[in-house]
Amino acid sequence: MYLKFDKVGDTVIAYMMGELDHHSAEEVRNKIDNRLDVERVNKLIMDFSGVTFMDSSGIGVVIGRYKRLSRNGGKVVVTNVTGSVSRVFELSGMFKIINLYNNIEEAVNNI
Repeated sequence: MYLKFDKVGDTVIAYMMGELDHHSAEEVRNKIDNRLDVERVNKLIMDFSGVTFMDSSGIGVVIGRYKRLSRNGGKVVVTNVTGSVSRVFELSGMFKIINLYNNIEEAVNNI
């Protein structure tokens, strides 16, 4: 799993590429948490356009970031979720608590 970060205002954008599964979940979690700490922000956009596969470990990564940021009044949203990854989100019920946007611009404007 490859991660690339960007910052827009008070929001960190995490671009993820590859498979978000039990092999990569801890590394992704640590890198995102580290970036949030370094940038001192409490808003996170997770871009899934490059994610080719996600299992329940990926759900754990998203929910963990959601819980962490929510405690401090922050917010997590996801964008560019398609295909089988979208199905995992739907089956898990995550879209009930985490907002989905079609693209980064839409997410930045609504977070």
